Formats: sequence, C-alpha cells, structure tokens
Amino acid sequence: MFKAEINSLSEINHVAEKFLEAHPADRLFAFYGKMGSGKTTFIKALCDKLQVIDYVTSPTFALINVYATEHSNEIFHFDFYRIKSLDELFDLGYEEYFFSDNYCFIEWPELIEPLLPINTVKISITETVNGTRIIEAA
Repeated sequence: MFKAEINSLSEINHVAEKFLEAHPADRLFAFYGKMGSGKTTFIKALCDKLQVIDYVTSPTFALINVYATEHSNEIFHFDFYRIKSLDELFDLGYEEYFFSDNYCFIEWPELIEPLLPINTVKISITETVNGTRIIEAA
C-alpha cells in the first residue's frame, strides 16, 4: 500500500521516487482518476525517475507510446480513453506488452478491466477541493 499527497508540482518527482521505491518488483500499473486529475503528469514524473530519454506525452490517439530509457529499456504508456472494444487490445497485441517485464503505465484502465493481469498495481489519483492530489496504490 502506498499513499502520498502532492500539494504542488515541486513535490511530484519526490513522490514518484518514493512510489517506485515502494514497488521495486512491480511493472504493471493502472492509473484511475478523473480527467485532469494528474495521471499523465504523474506518469511523466515516473518516467523522469526511470531515466526516459524520449518526450513523454499522453498516447490518447495512438493508444500506446513507447519510450526508451538511458539504459536501453523500453517503457510502455497506454491511454485507453478512446477504446471502443476489447478487440482493439487484441489487435494491439497487448499481451506482449503487459507480460514483457517492462514498465507499463495504463491510463483509463476501467475500460479494459477484464484483461488486466492479477498483478496489476491499481493507483487512484484524486484531486481535493484545494488542488492537492492524493495518490493511493493498492
């Protein structure tokens, strides 16, 4: 279990580092939260800590972005907001990504719940009234 509060963007990299320390063996992460809650921003911070050398953006229209790291590893970033059916995941070959042992960051996993492996770490990002973000992982 991981829980952190982010009061400003200046804290996000520290929280990302602590998050990765709390999940040293995990590679599959599903991010839940409303539009604008900070899912992509937190994933950018995680990628920064993982030494991604590519530009990190939300793969809203592409479904997946593949990022390279300084250590020649790949990180997969998914956004399933616009997915219409689970068949699109089969066409994408999702199993090759989810079971690759590379980091996989998934936005809008609600739409693909039946296909998420049991070892998926589920993270909720909630924005409070004052703009603070609460990040909880189960």
